[in-house]
Amino acid sequence: MQETRLDTARIRAARRVIDPMFLDTPLYRCEALEPHLGCAVSIKLETANPIRSFKGRGTEVVASQLADDGSRAVVCASAGNLGQALAWSGRGRELDVTVVASRFATRAKLERIRALDARLELVDGDHELARERAAAIARHDGIRLVEDSLDIETCEGAATIGLELVDTVPSFDAVLIALGGGALATGVGHVMKALAPDVEVICVQPLGAPALTHSWRQRRIVTTDSTDTIADGVAGRYPIPAVLVDLLLVADDAVLVREASIIAGMGMLLDHAGLVVEPSAALGVAAILEDRDRFAGRHVATIVCGSNVDMDAYHHWVGAPIHKP
Repeated sequence: MQETRLDTARIRAARRVIDPMFLDTPLYRCEALEPHLGCAVSIKLETANPIRSFKGRGTEVVASQLADDGSRAVVCASAGNLGQALAWSGRGRELDVTVVASRFATRAKLERIRALDARLELVDGDHELARERAAAIARHDGIRLVEDSLDIETCEGAATIGLELVDTVPSFDAVLIALGGGALATGVGHVMKALAPDVEVICVQPLGAPALTHSWRQRRIVTTDSTDTIADGVAGRYPIPAVLVDLLLVADDAVLVREASIIAGMGMLLDHAGLVVEPSAALGVAAILEDRDRFAGRHVATIVCGSNVDMDAYHHWVGAPIHKP
């Protein structure tokens, strides 16, 4: 049997190097959602921090190690949130951070990367092309390449969310986790299976970006030629083999949801929880909407993983007013 790359002791140790502002994020039962979803729902809010996503937990671990090693430069490819997180963590440790992204990425995310003093390089393609360019920069400059989900620090940083979930009383029947590259799902999933094995770990991915879900179902790497989803943060085409191995060990299920359900989930989080979220963060609610009978009468936790969204697009999707000064 394959062994996981994750280690519970290292995950506990990660809490000591992560800036406390990323830790112990709000976790609460959102009763206003429950009449509309038919189950008890608790929200783990990973947007209440300077970069408005969970990614800072992992980049804090990476940047701490780089600073301890005397490294001064680092590069990553990002759809937006990892880049912001690495820029924030690197700036605090005087690292020279380069982020490669698609020029079609969410504008608000790109602007924030620049504002955090990182060097931003844009490519004329999707995230997979950005990954190739970031790897080329790392080779040419001889610097650290941070690969989300492949680098164990990104998974174990995200896994600290799991430590906070398992300390909850009462516990949950299931946890719904957005599935993209796999860092969040494998990290949180590992902790749940190690410390709360009765909790069902359900990964959720858009129907228009199904590569890792198909890979999990078929127990082998399945790639796609393209993606078609508004959930840019989880729109990968080439799953990482090592991540699939980890995911197979911890995920009880992996489901795909339609774009209409993602948009409905975003609207429900706005209307009933007062939360403006990016599409990836609404995947858990979307999964409940598409299979109400499965979750009826259960207590479900969902991780609201990011709120970096272009407000013009958000207004188009959700129909919410845009308040401008």
